[in-house]
Amino acid sequence: MAAMKMLTGAGLFLAFCALCLLAMAICTDYWYETDARRHRERCKNYASKRNDPGFIYISSHNLPLRMPPDGIGTQDAGPGARAMLLLPREKRHLTPAASAMESHCSRQFNSTVSGLWRKCHREGFDLETDDLIYKGVIQRCTPVKYHYTSSILPRNLPVNITKTIRQDEWHALHLRRMTAGFVGMAVSIILFGWIIGVLGCCQQHDLMQYVAGLLFLMGGTCCIISLCTCVAGINFELSRYPRYLYGLPEDISHGYGWSMFCAWGGLGLTLLAGFLCTLAPSLSSTSARTTVHKPRHENGTV
Repeated sequence: MAAMKMLTGAGLFLAFCALCLLAMAICTDYWYETDARRHRERCKNYASKRNDPGFIYISSHNLPLRMPPDGIGTQDAGPGARAMLLLPREKRHLTPAASAMESHCSRQFNSTVSGLWRKCHREGFDLETDDLIYKGVIQRCTPVKYHYTSSILPRNLPVNITKTIRQDEWHALHLRRMTAGFVGMAVSIILFGWIIGVLGCCQQHDLMQYVAGLLFLMGGTCCIISLCTCVAGINFELSRYPRYLYGLPEDISHGYGWSMFCAWGGLGLTLLAGFLCTLAPSLSSTSARTTVHKPRHENGTV
């Protein structure tokens, strides 16, 4: 009996800790973090070099340094190669790495943190952004949308790319909805199971404790689905097409924040609480069976 109470008390305590961790994860915005300081510094250095008149771009397209005479190499070449030869020298000085750097630097990347409900600029990571936020030009946090709007689609793109972006937006929206919905279900089920477990512990009702353990396991299952869809949604956002609109450059560091780890910790505690609460009634039934004695037969009567 003491072992059963100890297991039940431990399970309820772990379930309460899991509720606190999940509530902290839901209410905070540190599920996913990006750090763009190194990328912005590289773009600033690249822009300063481009503006420097003494900076020389060395490209393999400029070799050999001797230009072919007029009429040589242009007769047998195709129209694309002939047009490339007729371009001015200053038009062909960019290397593929330089053009890739220009395409990345043309987009505005900020250091952000994002959660289930909003996406925020990280304070102290970019002085220019902090100054704009202080002046009220931009907001520090923007809400995460759980409904589809066509205003988020980029303009002036081909029809096939726009259609692909629209389909990907719907898919990402479904993943966000599943993440928020299942984590809400997990918290509700765990809270309901904790209330039933406390009532069963007060009334010493084994069935209520067993039901509480099953509810904890059910809530842990919902939490697993939520976290898996969250990870899938983040990976899907990073691999969306076209890459120049949705991908991240290699010099931007990104990863999961402490809110995500709180959610995973709450998941582990929930599953452990469910195991303890379902195990406790079985210990009470075995102890009851060992204490029950059969009556002895006396004089042929029972």
